[in-house]
Amino acid sequence: MRRHLTLLLVALCATLSLSAQTGNREVKAAAAEAYAQKQGSYTPSFTHDGKKTRVHNVILMIGDGMGQGAVNAAMYANGGELTMTNLHTIGFVRTQSADNFTTDSAASGTAYATGQKTNNGFLGKNPARETIANIPEILAPQGYACGVLSTDDLNGATPAAFFAHQDSRNAKEGIWADLPNSQLDFASAGAQAVFVSMPISTQEAIRRRFTVVYDPRDPAVRNSQRLLYLPPSVDGKDRGPYLPQTTEMAIDYLSARGKKGFFLMVEGARIDKHEHSNEFPETIRETLDFDKAIEAAIRFAEQDGHTLVIISADHETGATILNRADPETGHAYGIFASKSHTPMMVPLFAYGPHSLEFAGVQENSDVARKIIQLLGRK
Repeated sequence: MRRHLTLLLVALCATLSLSAQTGNREVKAAAAEAYAQKQGSYTPSFTHDGKKTRVHNVILMIGDGMGQGAVNAAMYANGGELTMTNLHTIGFVRTQSADNFTTDSAASGTAYATGQKTNNGFLGKNPARETIANIPEILAPQGYACGVLSTDDLNGATPAAFFAHQDSRNAKEGIWADLPNSQLDFASAGAQAVFVSMPISTQEAIRRRFTVVYDPRDPAVRNSQRLLYLPPSVDGKDRGPYLPQTTEMAIDYLSARGKKGFFLMVEGARIDKHEHSNEFPETIRETLDFDKAIEAAIRFAEQDGHTLVIISADHETGATILNRADPETGHAYGIFASKSHTPMMVPLFAYGPHSLEFAGVQENSDVARKIIQLLGRK
């Protein structure tokens, strides 16, 4: 009886909160279960956490669609621990866009990338369709190396928000054409096939500005000044440990090239994709994969002492809820009340110097403005 009441309550809440998206369509709750093999987690010493010392590097990690439900499900399926939930500083982010109470990834990505809210579907432009500067464009002239990394294609809304300026997130060729003129020193996302499908003129322009490799072991990586690494696939079924390993690669690459420091955005893009499909085991799998990338970032920050790591999400997807779990066995039982984005606040975790400035409730645009202030101040 309790389970049925819970399902009914979730569906009712989803109907109310998602009315702007669903109109009069019925919203049905979907239940699923999953088992996870424990991967462990990392807990830093917190020696540098919250200090007022100078920030040289910022790693912004965005779990696409990763709300509290996905974090809870992954945590308990992983024995009750995640690297992100081991951190001390936590806050919440409001994700509304300029023209919609429920954001899409383009508008929220732009807010995280520029410090300004915009309309759904816009990339790097304000509601008046005027170009607005992103974090790499602000920081690169000051001597910072900048990079993006994602398990989506590079033209995906979140990575694109950090280098492209387009009226539509669907302007695939226009987004790729913006890359040569960007301020990025490092980019990696999916995939080879997407790149070679672009117009020859775009491919040639990118190759003039970037060393393009399909294997991180390519000898050309060492002497490159700007790098575009495109793996064969970023699909969760066959990409392996791409995200955590490439996070380490990006950190090493940018550390060696930033005169003052670096900025890196890392996106775990496929949490959202599986929540859209109400696939609970895959949602947990992708959240755990994202947490391994977080571990790589936190380990570097712990060693470096001047690196701030911020972990959040562009929005929540699926109205994902953990119903029950057994941390000892890795079993988790969850409920989806939607197949769409929701307007619910998303969690934020932070570690490193000035991490406490990201506690509490804030807008996604506030996060960007704080990053710019910390790194961009003279």
